[in-house]
Amino acid sequence: MSASSSTNKSRMLELRGGLGAVPGVKLAGVHAGIKARKRDLALVAFEAPQVCAQVITTNEIKAAPLLVTGRHLAESGEAMRAIVINSGCANACTGERGERDAQATARQAAALLEIDPNQVVVASTGVIGVLMPMDRVQRGLERCEGQLEAGGKSAHDAAEAIMTTDRVPKLSAYSFYDGTTKYVVGGIAKGSGMIAPNMATMLAFVATDAPMSRKALQAALSECCEESFNMISVDGDMSTNDACYAFAPAGKGGAPDGFAAALRQVCLDLAQAMVKDGEGATKSLTMHVTGAATVAQARAAARAVINSNLVKTAVYGEDPNWGRVIAAAGSVKAGLDPEKWSLYINDQLWVDVGAIEVLSEAEGHAQMEHSSIVLRLDLGIGEASATGWGCDLSKDYVRINASYRT
Repeated sequence: MSASSSTNKSRMLELRGGLGAVPGVKLAGVHAGIKARKRDLALVAFEAPQVCAQVITTNEIKAAPLLVTGRHLAESGEAMRAIVINSGCANACTGERGERDAQATARQAAALLEIDPNQVVVASTGVIGVLMPMDRVQRGLERCEGQLEAGGKSAHDAAEAIMTTDRVPKLSAYSFYDGTTKYVVGGIAKGSGMIAPNMATMLAFVATDAPMSRKALQAALSECCEESFNMISVDGDMSTNDACYAFAPAGKGGAPDGFAAALRQVCLDLAQAMVKDGEGATKSLTMHVTGAATVAQARAAARAVINSNLVKTAVYGEDPNWGRVIAAAGSVKAGLDPEKWSLYINDQLWVDVGAIEVLSEAEGHAQMEHSSIVLRLDLGIGEASATGWGCDLSKDYVRINASYRT
């Protein structure tokens, strides 16, 4: 790390308020009646036009809001003004009706805010195959528009409104400096189940008051997603609605110095909050892969481990079954050398080179009793590394998802 980058990192300060900490952003979250009792509709409005970048699900089945927003970004990606997010209904696999409903949502928000419908991002999360209750959405948007405010309270309300099985709202914000100029990056997100690498069942919305080109914002967001949202797993499932959108005031050049580090930290905070809040989770798992030949190899191995149901259940049962870890890492054919790897648990050597078990069964079990478990798999073939985050798979996960709709 250069001296200048080290100085910038030291000048990055964590803030309260998530997306509400960003100047020029107003939010609201209300109960519109899409869900029985809880907040279920959020509106975010920007005082000035924003460039917008996106990273969305790789699922071949994409929900109507993703399709409609994609068209809006093609038309007005240099001048977006608002976001509408609902929970309780994914508006996925709803055909032409679903797209019309997503378009109508954008039109209704645009009319209230006196902007163009193409300047509105729409996003949904909830049950697939259910049509949107548009009368409730319209009334909810009217209440949202009347309650738009800046600050942490409104951001918390909005973060609550986009939750599904989440137990807690997810917010993060940091300030950073470009020379003597202070900027802010903040975000809100949801995600608790159907979380897998390559965009999880998650929605994330990030904004900054630092001006930059749309191209620069997209490059920064894509890179940050690769090492945050694409490196988490709760249950190995991918949804139809996954998306991360980032917003910034339009600028002609690249991102200001310090922006990439602040954006990365916000994305990491939100991603890690998702696995800590995993459906039914009782333990968190951090998987470091070191000594890899390439970053791609390290990421592939880390993703395989955090995505393994056998590893997850072993973590839940506090079973020191290290064979599940190495079997998962080798399953993706990333080029591991079977004679060079070693495995660590909570900074203790667990299995040495040559598959020599160092810790006893009792010692391994004692390490698995921790609520936060850190594994490190050293591949012994290079200098590259990567980290993934996951959680255990418990009986409560089965209970939650067996009765998700009923």
